[in-house]
Amino acid sequence: MVLPPTVLGFYILVAMGPQSPFGRWYQSLAGHSLPFTFGGLVIASVIYSLPFAVQPMVAAFSQVDRNLINASSILGASRIRTFFRIVMPLSIGGIVTGIVLAFAHTLGEFGVVLMVGGNIPGITQTVSIAIYDNVQALNYTAANHMALLLIAFSFITLSITYALNRRAWAVWPLHQ
Repeated sequence: MVLPPTVLGFYILVAMGPQSPFGRWYQSLAGHSLPFTFGGLVIASVIYSLPFAVQPMVAAFSQVDRNLINASSILGASRIRTFFRIVMPLSIGGIVTGIVLAFAHTLGEFGVVLMVGGNIPGITQTVSIAIYDNVQALNYTAANHMALLLIAFSFITLSITYALNRRAWAVWPLHQ
């Protein structure tokens, strides 16, 4: 969370590169390297946005009643079964919120995306990089349209997530 995105992007690029053990392993498996591909961009974005997903998930997991977990254990359920049958369903709001926040955070990301994915139109160019390219080309109208689209998409996505979190996924009703 505290590393500048370009620094994180540089080290992810080095870690994925053909000179690294992971990069060599991936290239032997897939036949191509990860940097400057959509797959590499997805991996870098997940690494970059992971802290934004973890916090709401941890908060949701910590709110699960420990008595339910203990009861599951007493009844003979394994830890994995308890997680998938008790903890996950009761934490679904936090899980979805974490995923959506990480995705929304990635939408506007610039440094990691540019370092790992480059700016290859149709392959790794993202909306935030396209906005930057349009500003560089002094095409403010196109940059404005893309920026407004990104704002609208982010607002709608977060509004839907929080609305569902308050209503559909709430375990206990707020008003009785």
